[in-house]
Amino acid sequence: MAIFLDSAKLDEARQAKNFGWVYGVTTNPSLMAKAGVEPEIVLKGLAELQFHQVYYQLVSQDMDGMMIEARKAAELVKNGLILKIAPTENGFRFVAKHGKDFPCCITAIFDPAQALIAREAGAKYIAVYVNRTTKQLGNGLALVGELAKVLAGSQTEIVAASLKSRKEAVDAFLAGAQHITVPCDLLANLSIHPLSVQTVDQFNAEGIGICMNS
Repeated sequence: MAIFLDSAKLDEARQAKNFGWVYGVTTNPSLMAKAGVEPEIVLKGLAELQFHQVYYQLVSQDMDGMMIEARKAAELVKNGLILKIAPTENGFRFVAKHGKDFPCCITAIFDPAQALIAREAGAKYIAVYVNRTTKQLGNGLALVGELAKVLAGSQTEIVAASLKSRKEAVDAFLAGAQHITVPCDLLANLSIHPLSVQTVDQFNAEGIGICMNS
């Protein structure tokens, strides 16, 4: 199980790194554009933060271009690079051919049949957009459950993305996802609950402990 930050903004990545429990960072072309700097700068900055994994999505469409882009990303990230690959004919071909050299995540999965192909191609991960699926197809969490059944017994794991609430994040795990990736505001909110704050405040107001200011 791992929790990821879904962002390409380096200030948010630094905040996530300081939490101490965020495993890595997932990016995509849209997030790269929102970062406001060149993708090369983003990847270099993420590499310097030394996360366990950094996800980068290839934008090239042909096999040769995908390989060139993959090698460039590997030069920038060096350790822990996961390539996000679109679920196209060439995307699945790339994973089947180069998945042993570049750990890959087939992204934007919306159907169990796609997960089946990802499994057979040797993808290390698939990414499913939970909230987007709910909006467009009816039930994103049900899809996660179906994908988990398709992938049972394989080496392919599910990364749940497009999560908009604490409950949705937890429910994605319960439905069968091994990992989740969330935006910075939700990430910072996962560890906080009003009753926890209230209870700790009560302990501090009524109780005593070892005083360091003697």
